[in-house]
This record gives sequence, C-alpha cells and structure tokens, in this order.
Amino acid sequence: MTGTMMNERMGMMSPAMMGMNSGMMMPGQMAMPSMSGMGMPMNGMMVPRCMMKMEKMAGGMKCTCTCDDKTAAAMMQQLCMMNANGMMGMCMMMNGMMCCMCNMPMGMCKVEMTEMGCVMICTSGDAMAMKMIQACCDCMMSMMMPGCTCYMMMNGMPMCCCVC
Repeated sequence: MTGTMMNERMGMMSPAMMGMNSGMMMPGQMAMPSMSGMGMPMNGMMVPRCMMKMEKMAGGMKCTCTCDDKTAAAMMQQLCMMNANGMMGMCMMMNGMMCCMCNMPMGMCKVEMTEMGCVMICTSGDAMAMKMIQACCDCMMSMMMPGCTCYMMMNGMPMCCCVC
C-alpha cells in the first residue's frame, strides 16, 4: 500500500516542474520506460527559499520576498529579470500537491529589486479588480499561516518559495 501511494504522489507535478518536460510527449516521441512506471523522466528546477510577507495596499497588494544569503537573492533576482513583464501569480502547495493558484491578470504587476530579494506589487485602478487582488492576498495569507508552501510564479515558472 505504501508503494502505491508513493507512485501516485510521484506522478503529481510541483510548480517547479510545470511548464517543463514532465511526462508530456510531443507527437512522434517515444515513451522511455522508468523505474516508477511513468513515461518520461521528470525534470525539476531548484528555486531560492525566502521569507514572504504579503500585505494589502491601496489599489491592490504587495509581496516582499527576502532571502537569507546574497547567492539566493541574486538567483531570485536573475530569475525575475529573465521573466519580467510576464503573468504573475502565487501557487500554494501542501505535501507536494497544489491547493490553490492565484494568478493576477486583473491588475498591473511589477517586480522591484531590493538588496536581498524583490517586491512584487500588483495594483489596479478598477475597484472590482482591486477587490479581486486583495481577496487573493487574503486567501494566500490564510493558506500560508497553517503551513502551505508558497511559490511566487512568473510566466508559470517559479521564482522563489516560502515554507512557513
């Protein structure tokens, strides 16, 4: 029974594996057998770990990501610069499974670099869009409190993660 659960969980993709070659085949591609019985081997990506602070602000929300060391901060800043001006969002994970995904297409999102990380600001001049952004902020803050892992995403790629 334990082995079955392990294989089922291995089939779940984390945000670090979404958008990458993770078991999906292109037309004409042959499946390669693996030990777990899955088709293609999964590729993963390491993302820097940081502390996240989310807060509502006038017109939307702000998420501050701060790393403990300069190497992790530089990696996160490089990832953010490579994916600048893409769709931003936050993904909440628990035990390797996605619980919630909040994308921010309803607002103007920008990333500003800080000394040890970055700040993601998402705002809107439209009152209803602002309410949606702030509702996403409330949702994400309440999911992080009991222990969900939060991934900041740009263009579907994780930039950093916070484990509370």
